[in-house]
Amino acid sequence: MPPNTTASSGQQSGKSGRKKGRKARLLLIVLVLAIIGGVGYGAFWSVSTVRASFPQTKGSITLDGLAGPVDVKRDSHGIPQIYASSDEDLFMAQGYVQAQDRFYEMDVRRHMTAGRLSEMFGEDQVDIDEFLRTLGWHRIAEEEYKSVLSAETKKYLDAYAKGVNAYLAGKSGEEISLEYAALGFENDYRPEEWTPVDSVAWLKAMAWDLRGNMQDEIDRALMTSRLGPQQIADLYPQYPYARNKVIVQEGAYDEINKVWSDDSHSSQSQSSQSTDGSTQGTGGTGTGTGTAAGASTDSGALQTQLTGLYDALEDLPEAVGVNGNGIGSNSWVVSGDHTITGKPLLANDPHLSAQLPSVWYQMGLHCKSVSEKCRYDVAGYTFSGMPGVVIGHNADIAWGMTNSGVDVTDLYLEKLTGDGYEYDGKVKPFDTREETIEVAGGTSKKIVVRTTNNGPLLSDRDDELVQVGKKAGVDQNAPDRGDGYGIALRWTALDAGTTMDAVFAVNRAANWKDFRKAAALFDVPSQNLVYADTKGNIGYTLPGKIPARAEGHDGSVPAPGWDPKYSWGPEGTKDNKRDDYLKQDELPYEYNPSRGYIVTANQAVVGKDYPYTLTTDWGYGTRAQRITSLIESKIKGGGKISTEDMRQMQMDNSSEIAKLLVPLLLKIDVDDKHVREAQKLLEGWDYTQDADSAAAAYFNSVWRNILKLAFGNKLPKELRVEGQCLSVEPVDTTGPADEDQKVRECGQREADQAQPDGGDRWFEVVRRIIDDQDNAWWSTEKTRTQKAVDSRDELFKRAMRDARWELTAKLGKDIDTWSWGRLHRLFLKNQTLGTEGPGFLQYMLNRGPWKLGGGEATANATGWNAAGGYGVVWVPSMRMVVNLGDLDKSKWINLTGASGHAYSPHYTDQTDKWAKGELLTWYFSDKAVGDNASDTLLLKP
Repeated sequence: MPPNTTASSGQQSGKSGRKKGRKARLLLIVLVLAIIGGVGYGAFWSVSTVRASFPQTKGSITLDGLAGPVDVKRDSHGIPQIYASSDEDLFMAQGYVQAQDRFYEMDVRRHMTAGRLSEMFGEDQVDIDEFLRTLGWHRIAEEEYKSVLSAETKKYLDAYAKGVNAYLAGKSGEEISLEYAALGFENDYRPEEWTPVDSVAWLKAMAWDLRGNMQDEIDRALMTSRLGPQQIADLYPQYPYARNKVIVQEGAYDEINKVWSDDSHSSQSQSSQSTDGSTQGTGGTGTGTGTAAGASTDSGALQTQLTGLYDALEDLPEAVGVNGNGIGSNSWVVSGDHTITGKPLLANDPHLSAQLPSVWYQMGLHCKSVSEKCRYDVAGYTFSGMPGVVIGHNADIAWGMTNSGVDVTDLYLEKLTGDGYEYDGKVKPFDTREETIEVAGGTSKKIVVRTTNNGPLLSDRDDELVQVGKKAGVDQNAPDRGDGYGIALRWTALDAGTTMDAVFAVNRAANWKDFRKAAALFDVPSQNLVYADTKGNIGYTLPGKIPARAEGHDGSVPAPGWDPKYSWGPEGTKDNKRDDYLKQDELPYEYNPSRGYIVTANQAVVGKDYPYTLTTDWGYGTRAQRITSLIESKIKGGGKISTEDMRQMQMDNSSEIAKLLVPLLLKIDVDDKHVREAQKLLEGWDYTQDADSAAAAYFNSVWRNILKLAFGNKLPKELRVEGQCLSVEPVDTTGPADEDQKVRECGQREADQAQPDGGDRWFEVVRRIIDDQDNAWWSTEKTRTQKAVDSRDELFKRAMRDARWELTAKLGKDIDTWSWGRLHRLFLKNQTLGTEGPGFLQYMLNRGPWKLGGGEATANATGWNAAGGYGVVWVPSMRMVVNLGDLDKSKWINLTGASGHAYSPHYTDQTDKWAKGELLTWYFSDKAVGDNASDTLLLKP
């Protein structure tokens, strides 16, 4: 039996310790026999090779460079808590311990951020490296380390790197990780020493995946080739302010002093909203669908450039998210007035792509005695390869993060002329640099990166795009064709920043004032930060470098790079020297709001009256409003919320779109007895998407088919991802002959069509037109096998029929055997050899499946993409609930486990609990950690 699954349920089953030991030995034997048998590389790994990379977690190890002894205490899940007597020793030990568990992951990450994946994996990665070199993440990280970060931060980064290198010293690749043994057979790769810049560069990858609306900016521009302005507006509806609340509801922007004021606790004005929840006029927080003057978005130049860029973005590796699409998160805090303990409770579950190992690493960093010499007593989630704690709590405060969605990227169509580009009627020279890409087992490649005042030319990375503007037409407001056009990227993370300073400052913050000061250093990515402290205070603040765009430029579509008025800065200046970003005092925050709780789930941060454009593409607030409703239902009449209540809210599977659609679906007269049989599943359904729910399976299939029929073939081909063709053979061949034919037809239609991704925005799109039976979006054209439909109920009826035959093909004819979890499964894949390696290696490194509940835009947001099927693509990457009344009663869980070693007992030992919604006790005090330690390692100087 493979290590991934058990045959019966798709989930790992619990075993006794003796049976676990037998199973582990069996797996090692299987691995050895597979390779001895000649699979793959013609060599073999012994059991000792497989185990050679496992970390030492007991006894003692001498490390050169430590000033004093350091204790590393691990619990039964291998989660380490480090105790040191100086800051430098603390972070050196953190580097050593993370390298013990996760160095291969760290090594891959730094090669990605530096555009050096080809050095590890060969010529297949060259195109990706070219794109990443053009972005220049590692170069910006070098600048930050050399010129921007504080001396203190650099000291910590140096100590961390010293710890990583102490671990690497004298080790061969196979002694570090099983993956290096595999790479060694193929290209003789050997890891090099860690540098402080390697740690800083990872923040650029995090910022890239959380960068805002860049994909929507491309999509809207591409839509103009097939859709009109009103149709595009339909697909990007205004934020529903009247229905879904913003994050910051008290306080206001002070126009006179140009600062945000929280003193008055006055409610945000809603007067400028229409009754349907859309905004009127020129507010900063609506969803924009306009086009930039002077840059015809239906020009051949822009369309072709963006199509190439779209393809390039799709090929990029995932860092912490899913290339900017579909990313969300939940975080909320409830004051002690509404909790059982009388002190705040804070919950957080960031939604990111499913990775193995998880992007997060749980850890505690403790000074044996907190003093000026050693100032940290903090625990939480960090990234392997980076010192400090990203999300968590210290002895005084707790904090969580969700992606704000603030727009920090703009694309510019640049007019290329000779060796330069046009700006304000003049030709400016490119800033150029040459990059050499080394290729394992191949020939190195040199590229030239050209940069304009608006950023690097991304279009240079596609040979076909360099010349496209020579023949493409543009409108009368654009410059002459000349040598062509290109696409440049302006992005806040391409300016050196201080986010690494912010991490350490937050880790040692003792109160709201400290926290706000630390948050001001958090440049990129812009995040919603929620706060609570042991004194009983709660708060929210929006940090980050946020562009100060000129009036009329909302960042919703690519802008003309030759026109100064579209440059960043309050007014756009000709010399390109300007105040590019909003000041921290201008950004919204909230402290101890009268309602007693704060919810952030990627919804709009502020109301329409805020004078600056933060984004035109908020999440639409479905999850936020559901969480708010759950909180309000608990505290109504003086009720109190517990840690367990917070956990249950995180696992809420209720489908808001089902509440809207199911009553309509049940009214449709269905004459096909098989479809009627499926329709009956929805009768009495409570809209909860549990893994064992047949109704949830059928509804989500109906929803997917509604999207496909209403929108799929109406989108430009560049945006229409091919669906996966269904199996044409039904599971049970004893059914009616015409049923077999319907299954085949359904499969053919799915192969021929495509649809949107099905996320939060599409909920809002459908909600806006749901009462208009004859809306044009409900119509479909006649095909070879299908009649045309021209009304909502006709389209719904067809979607219900198609869903029935789709699930017949996927799950069988007997609807009693259907369940959402059979469709909605999570597979965890090793992010390199587990996706691109030989089959036997994928078999050994990957795990799954797990059958999950939840879905799109639910609090338990196990995301799936309607364009590609029902499989889980992004998940709550971790969950935590911090109890500020007793930190030792806080709870946490990770998606996978502490270890990146495939046969470690801690590789995926938290996943079963995570899938069930369970949380581990999060011990923090010295006594609680000591009492629950399974292993203790002494690091000696």
